[in-house]
Amino acid sequence: MGPRHPERPARLAAINDRLRATGLDGLLRHYDAPAATREQLERVHDANYIDWIYAQAPKQGVVWLDPDTGMNEYSLSAALHAAGAVVKAVDVVIAGEAKATFCSVRPCGHHAERRRAMGFCIFNNIAIGAAHALAAHGLERIAIVDFDVHHGNGTEDIFREEPRVLFCSSFQHPFYPGTGADTVSDHIINIPLPAGSGGDRFRAAVESRWLEALDAAKPQLLMISAGFDAHAEDDMAMLQLVESDYAWITDKLKAIADRHAQGRIVSALEGGYNLSALGRSVATHIDRLIGHHA
Repeated sequence: MGPRHPERPARLAAINDRLRATGLDGLLRHYDAPAATREQLERVHDANYIDWIYAQAPKQGVVWLDPDTGMNEYSLSAALHAAGAVVKAVDVVIAGEAKATFCSVRPCGHHAERRRAMGFCIFNNIAIGAAHALAAHGLERIAIVDFDVHHGNGTEDIFREEPRVLFCSSFQHPFYPGTGADTVSDHIINIPLPAGSGGDRFRAAVESRWLEALDAAKPQLLMISAGFDAHAEDDMAMLQLVESDYAWITDKLKAIADRHAQGRIVSALEGGYNLSALGRSVATHIDRLIGHHA
């Protein structure tokens, strides 16, 4: 998207470098992501919207879908494979090949609504994976936890009328995209946090708002929109989380998955734009997901 755009290829390189430096890379099984199919996309996105995305894809240069969200000649393929990665991860955990999976993908997805691209997101990767779990694997209860610094407005838009999906989102508020603070729903639990909030406030809100609801929902699959832009070193926002907070929330979610979902977790990368903080935070998250720290 150009040298100054924060959603850049170096994000995935920073994650890969950190996984190698910590030795975690050698403990992981790697999968190539397939492209999501039209059928998989249409479970969460309007057919006309998908057609529009295909029509916008340029053969060269950059086309802007909104002021933040661009497409170059590689973006459509990348977006299809990012969504396909989450579908593949669902298949992997349902088949019992692994309990926990992490999809190191870009572009991110949680801002993509049923009929709208925004916030660097083209297709809603986590929603496409969840809809696949419902339709292809017959699951009846799924929980999606989104701890990105921005509200997962796209995921909420897609599952607003789908009670089989419990959606929990924490985010800085007021802040982009300006949604979520007023949501009233039995199966959508939002935690708006004021600028400057650190780990103590985040943890207290999770303890009081999410954990009991997640246990009550008894999800058969736990999915995570793992955004790391709430990190104190990330200047895209003004929350003050650190790696130990990501370790803590991962441990809490892993315990819920162990109780109700046979340990099955699918986590997918969302935000995180300070390269050092992103690499460290993802490594911490994966370390906890696989239980290596123990």
